[in-house]
Amino acid sequence: MTEGKAAPAAAAEPESRNLLLRVVAALVLAPLALAIAYAGGWLWTALVTAAAAGLYAEWLMVVGVEPRMRVAAPGIVVLLIVGACLARGWIEAALIVIAIGFVVVAVSSPERRNWIATGFFYAASAELAAVLMRMDPAKGFIALMFVLLIVWVTDIGGYFAGRGIGGPKLWPRVSPKKTWAGAIGGFAGSLGVAGAFAVLNLGKLGPLLMLGAILSVASQLGDLFESAVKRRFGVKDSSQIIPGHGGLLDRLDGFVAAAVLAAIFGFLRGGVDGVGRGLMVW
Repeated sequence: MTEGKAAPAAAAEPESRNLLLRVVAALVLAPLALAIAYAGGWLWTALVTAAAAGLYAEWLMVVGVEPRMRVAAPGIVVLLIVGACLARGWIEAALIVIAIGFVVVAVSSPERRNWIATGFFYAASAELAAVLMRMDPAKGFIALMFVLLIVWVTDIGGYFAGRGIGGPKLWPRVSPKKTWAGAIGGFAGSLGVAGAFAVLNLGKLGPLLMLGAILSVASQLGDLFESAVKRRFGVKDSSQIIPGHGGLLDRLDGFVAAAVLAAIFGFLRGGVDGVGRGLMVW
């Protein structure tokens, strides 16, 4: 009986250690990211550009393409140029560079061209969306915080609801650990964030609840998309760059999906110079 009890306890130790690493990493990285987001300007653009380059490099590793210089360099150089354009406010130039870069990356890829081009588009879309959302001087920071908190609470709520309640799996073939309880828990948490923003008079309750719900679903779908890509290529983590969290792709998959969708909403309502305002003012 002693050995039977010791096995579950031993199995639980790595999970507890992993949770501790996740919490410590979040406590260190989250305030830093929030401070840079608050500062905005070239500092935020530089952080987003570096993250986009990291996303692209990790994507190449996930899809089984060694990040050789001649494969990775064209995409990373283009992402850096896009960041420089966005830092100067040259949005149209950034869009042109992305379009040209997409063609260059696809043409210069010796293998798995479609996957590599998709990875570049994924990273470039994340870069453009995150910068444009923050660029709005009136509502940029609030809009960015709204999206970040929706994604974080969806992730945290899903983690604890999934572990605490368990139950039927959401999509076991793609992500064996995710449950319907976790998905619903994360979704409920996002509505709480939307309600808090409304209470703080940062937007109207109805539209914020709708946005919170849509972005929470987008975040979870983004997570599943990345899990499906990793499953397709037999990869567990995109890298080990963040203790307890894995790689940038593992940590930012939900944010990429939610941020891109939020930027589209904001652009349709506020134009290219008012993405944050278009998202938050109804």
